[in-house]
Amino acid sequence: MLDQTQTALDGISVSIRDLQLSFGAVDVLQDLNLDIAKGEFLVLLGASGCGKSTLLNCIAGLLEPTGGQIFIEGQNVTWAEPSERGIGMVFQSYALYPQMTVKGNLSFGLKNARVPKDEIERRVARAAELLHLQPLLDRKPAALSGGQRQRVAIGRALVRDVDVFLFDEPLSNLDAKLRAELRVELKRLHQSLENTMIYVTHDQIEAMTLADRIAIMRGGVIQQLAQPLEIYNRPANLYVAGFIGAPPMNFIRGRIEDSEFVGPVRMPLTGYGWSEGPWTSGDTVFGIRPEHVKIGDDARHCACQTEVTIEVVEPMGADTLLWTRIGGDEFRIRLDGQTTIHEGQTLPIGFDIDCASLFDAQSEQRI
Repeated sequence: MLDQTQTALDGISVSIRDLQLSFGAVDVLQDLNLDIAKGEFLVLLGASGCGKSTLLNCIAGLLEPTGGQIFIEGQNVTWAEPSERGIGMVFQSYALYPQMTVKGNLSFGLKNARVPKDEIERRVARAAELLHLQPLLDRKPAALSGGQRQRVAIGRALVRDVDVFLFDEPLSNLDAKLRAELRVELKRLHQSLENTMIYVTHDQIEAMTLADRIAIMRGGVIQQLAQPLEIYNRPANLYVAGFIGAPPMNFIRGRIEDSEFVGPVRMPLTGYGWSEGPWTSGDTVFGIRPEHVKIGDDARHCACQTEVTIEVVEPMGADTLLWTRIGGDEFRIRLDGQTTIHEGQTLPIGFDIDCASLFDAQSEQRI
């Protein structure tokens, strides 16, 4: 049995089997299964309370699951102490020792673990080089910016020289500019280390830019696990379609009748990439992303055409967002930032089926 388990885990860095966690009558994680490949950057994405940080804490050993098993690098660590799991963890809070220098913060855990002095020097120097901390090694945390402190917190995990790194919303306390800069640093770090990284966030931009794969969670259940573009282009259900994208996908409710979507707009479905074969009838939700909507002369070549009146124009620099309504529901259109369209203007719009998504109105699953 052990050999079969080991064979199944070949190439897998972290494996989660039928994981359950309950607090009293509240089920936080429900029969969750997840395999993370060696060297993969996996992002756990979802709204607050979806169970993503709880799952990370179970992997780290900070929470004991109610049921199921966790394997790290082929070893069953379900009941192992955090220090025995071969992981490094970076929290949302920097949690640096204020009386110590950057070098002291990086080396403190290694000294407590009685790592030889020359090995400590080697690991600290390597982490400082990777995170561009060399000029800051003699400073104390009070003399650092927020981004520099977070880099030190990441470095403190790196010096442990482990195979798996866990990140619990490490950038959420930083301003937008620093978040963008550290996203690039993390991407470069993963490319140079090639370690397994599991990253928790509620920020879809972080997820899309960092991840090899994204696991979107809701109510303790993984809604979709796939590469970023697969999730963006072919969301598994209405929740994922509405969660990914800023602004999110537009939805129009209607029915499928005689191979055509019928609602406030009509759309022939010839050429649609069905998930499980063509539908012939049924209540359906039609989804289209704002950037896939054409206007003016471009709309006249689309399979679906209608007219809308623009209610709000949002200039956003590189892009402009137009707000209107179709069938009483809000509908958004993303255009180039140089557009001259204004509020109250009526214009033709259009879109094609190859950019659309269809969902069963009852189950909310992609069809």
